Amino acid sequence: MILSIYGYGEPVLRKVGEVITPEYPNLKETISNMYETMYHASGVGLAAPQVGLPIRIFIVDTAPFADSDDVSKEEAAELKSFKKTFINAKIVKEEGDVWGFNEGCLSIPDVREDVFRHETITIEYYDEDFNKKTENYSGLIARVIQHEYDHIEGILFTDHLSALKKKLIGKKLNNILEGKARPDYKMKFAKVKGR
Repeated sequence: MILSIYGYGEPVLRKVGEVITPEYPNLKETISNMYETMYHASGVGLAAPQVGLPIRIFIVDTAPFADSDDVSKEEAAELKSFKKTFINAKIVKEEGDVWGFNEGCLSIPDVREDVFRHETITIEYYDEDFNKKTENYSGLIARVIQHEYDHIEGILFTDHLSALKKKLIGKKLNNILEGKARPDYKMKFAKVKGR
C-alpha cells in the first residue's frame, strides 16, 4: 500500500525513533508498504518517520544511482544491487574524508542542497528477520544510509546547511509547510488538515 509521505514541519520528523522488537505489529507489512511508497515516489531511501511512524526503521535501494556518469564501474555495480532494510540502526563510526553531494529528500520536495558527510561508516543494525549485523560502507551507499539514519534521529538534511543557505531556501520550506508543494506522490503537510 502506498503511504502518504510526511512533509517538512510535521512533528514526527523531529522525533528520535523508538527501538522496536520482532513483535512490532505488522512489521513485514510496514516494511513492504515503505518499499512500495519509496518506489512510487522515485526515492532511494525512506525512513519510518517519513510515513508517520516514530520508530527506528529505514530502507535503502541505491539502484537509481548506478546509471550516474560520476561513479566508477565497480561502484555502479555495487549501487545497482544494494537494497537493504535497517532496523534499530546505530552508526558506531564515521571516518574518512568529508565530501559534499547534492542531496534531496522526499519530505522536502523541490529542495536540493550540497551536504557534507564522512566517506565511510560502520553501522550496527538488525535486518528484516532480526539478525544482527555490523557492516562498513563507503561512497554513495554510506551517504544514503547517513541521510536515512538522520531521519530516525529526528534530523533533516537541511539541518546540515549554513544559516545563509537555510535563509535562502526559507520560502520553499514555508511552501512545503503550507501544502503548496506539488510532488507527484501523496504527501501530508503540517499546516494542511484533512489531507
